Amino acid sequence: MLDAADFRTRWAGLSMVRLQAGETALTSGSKTGRLLVLRSGSVEVVKDGAQIAKVSTPGAVFGELAVLLDQAHTADVRALEQSDFYVANAATLLAHDSAVPLYVAVILAQRLDGANQALVELKRQLRAGEPSSVISDTVEKVEQLLSPSGNLEMPYSRISG
Repeated sequence: MLDAADFRTRWAGLSMVRLQAGETALTSGSKTGRLLVLRSGSVEVVKDGAQIAKVSTPGAVFGELAVLLDQAHTADVRALEQSDFYVANAATLLAHDSAVPLYVAVILAQRLDGANQALVELKRQLRAGEPSSVISDTVEKVEQLLSPSGNLEMPYSRISG
């Protein structure tokens, strides 16, 4: 099993980029082929002009959906403060380190599971006639769960390499 230190060692071999507050790491509509891993700092994820997440969790991955689905990025990722990212050519990294695709898969599975649970709760709230403020809070929870931070514990200890 890989622990957090093992995974940090894997990322440490990658090139790094430092962004200042306001600089963009990924742009919606672009196709970079890059996978970014937050080393430090804080970023916002903006989709269609609306902030859907703030992320400051080291190890958070960005660009994975675009890479896995072979499509353009669907959101902007902007630094809220000085932020450091490990940067990888995604195709190379995913093909040559078997733990990386598993790491990304676990993150995506956690997001999906959390979002599914929140959607079930949302459906229950709608049937019960809950106030719009309660429903709005649940919708925001779904957005957060589907964001790169996923508001979930990073899966380091669950990955075997």
